[in-house]
Amino acid sequence: MAPDSHAPSEFALPPRSVKPRRRGITSMIDFGPDGFGWTGGKRGIRDLLDVAADYIDYAKIYALNTLLMPAAVVKRAARLYREADVTPFAGGILFEYAWQRNQIEQLIGLLARLDVPGLEISENYVTLAEDDRHRLIDRFQKSGLKVVYEFGRKNPEQPMSIAYLGEIVTAVARHGIHHVTVEQCEVDLLVRDAPDALAALAAQPWFEHVVIEADPYRFPEQHVQLLRDFGPEVNLANITPGQILRLEGFRRGIGRAVNYSLLSGDASHAAGIHR
Repeated sequence: MAPDSHAPSEFALPPRSVKPRRRGITSMIDFGPDGFGWTGGKRGIRDLLDVAADYIDYAKIYALNTLLMPAAVVKRAARLYREADVTPFAGGILFEYAWQRNQIEQLIGLLARLDVPGLEISENYVTLAEDDRHRLIDRFQKSGLKVVYEFGRKNPEQPMSIAYLGEIVTAVARHGIHHVTVEQCEVDLLVRDAPDALAALAAQPWFEHVVIEADPYRFPEQHVQLLRDFGPEVNLANITPGQILRLEGFRRGIGRAVNYSLLSGDASHAAGIHR
């Protein structure tokens, strides 16, 4: 039987954006040795990267793990990520701890010793004046660090302003920061207050620069809903090592949680309402 002339020449999945990418980013959170994925040892990280490095853009070193774990372990993890074309960075809680203690220079020195090339600036429990925010970004960048910015509070008291988020995205973009992570608690409160707010957020011309944090404890339901709301190329953060491969499958329509839309053509699962 002659081959079908209309068949694809290669047996493969439909293409998705590849690294370095600006859309469809997956930022992983590395908790260390944890039930969400064992990344405390060399073999654990290598096994993860052997399987899923192509689907991980960033690896966030959780909270104060750069101080909790032995320096040699952190340094080795950072090296393994860099070798796999994954950008590791220290989480914002470490920055906030240093800021409260007036030890920014000591923080820069620590990250240099650990060969961690990136740092998240967050305002979960501290509040930065605009001048301080820009001065800190400049200081960290001049020290050679890639700066990641996270917007929002861990315990917000009122829904975030989409317009103000847009101002932050625009302001940090002047420093070459292409993406702003939005704290998961802020998204939750926004949705509770105004269910239509997600559509308004997705409609912003700067939305492609936003990375939405997901809740690891609400996997896969919340993650699938985010793909429905924002489309398969939405930028997502807080994805645990054990969730990376399944999330990539969901993006492509693979898995019961998305009704195998790659096969079924189920439009409610195949893509989000906002493209």
